[in-house]
Amino acid sequence: MGWMRDETGLNKRAANFVPLTPLSHLQRAVEVFPDTVAVVHGPHRKTYREYHERVTRLASALAAMGVKPGDVVATILPNIPAQAEAHFGVAACGAVLNTINTRLDVDTIAYILDHGEAKVVLCDPQFMSVLAEAMDQMEGPAPKVIEVADPHEGVKASSDYPE
Repeated sequence: MGWMRDETGLNKRAANFVPLTPLSHLQRAVEVFPDTVAVVHGPHRKTYREYHERVTRLASALAAMGVKPGDVVATILPNIPAQAEAHFGVAACGAVLNTINTRLDVDTIAYILDHGEAKVVLCDPQFMSVLAEAMDQMEGPAPKVIEVADPHEGVKASSDYPE
């Protein structure tokens, strides 16, 4: 029983109940607020429409790399737009996101990557040396690495991995 005395006929149906998922939330934001700013990071500004496009491109790129539904994609990123995009883009291709704390040590990162069986890891260049050491310690296969530079903070890619 809800707040009304008589709720007869108000069972869940398409007219009164739609589950909200992160992906449906983003889709609705694009439909309702396409030109509203969604992401701000220094001079970086993206509207919901632009954000959705970037998320879609990430999902497509991951799928093209062989990421399948149920696979794990890890991130070792600070709080930058790419981290926010990963939250939607990884889910959009059906994969599972494993955000790894940037302050963890090499042994712990190696364990997390092994245990989660990450297929791909998105990593900020400032953490590449820690990631490289962690991958050397892994018992299972190392994930593919995508380097995510942050030019607004002066962090440039090393060019050792694709961006």
